[in-house]
Amino acid sequence: MARTRLTPEREGELYEAVLDLLREVGYDALTMDAVAARTRSSKATLYRQWGSKAELIVKALRHNEPGSLADIDTGSLRGDFRAALSRADDCQMEKDAALMRGLSHAVHENPELLKALRELLIEPEMTGLGQLLRRAVDRGELRPDNPALKYVPHMMIGALAARQLIEDRPVDQAFLMEYVDSVVLPALGV
Repeated sequence: MARTRLTPEREGELYEAVLDLLREVGYDALTMDAVAARTRSSKATLYRQWGSKAELIVKALRHNEPGSLADIDTGSLRGDFRAALSRADDCQMEKDAALMRGLSHAVHENPELLKALRELLIEPEMTGLGQLLRRAVDRGELRPDNPALKYVPHMMIGALAARQLIEDRPVDQAFLMEYVDSVVLPALGV
């Protein structure tokens, strides 16, 4: 796709407007017409820049990510997890969790959204997490044959989803850090 020339500031404004609209109306009701109106852009420009609603939304979600997990290296697995969890404040975590809950329903109805989420958001995070865990193996903190290694993503995603369901409370840093210390690290033998 040919990209138009957007300044980083304009691109950030556009992504923020898309996420605000997504929070207001949900994925199904969000249209490129509504995005164009909200952002004072043309629909043709949006399609030229992003190709589809799914790609635009996932790139908007990815835009605010503070970088790859692979970039975190504190020298210890516990330190790496703490650094990763401290990248977003509690308010941002709650907003992100609400967006992901809304999108989790939409992916069942929209294969294009699922594909975009996997390619642009989930796979890069899983790659970064894999690198973070490999460094811990290389440092001797984890056994390479530990069967829990392949379940770390499941444990983390489970914690994010289950807190709201079980306790009717949003996920926050304190909960996730305690979860890592009480569940994830012991499962990994740390």
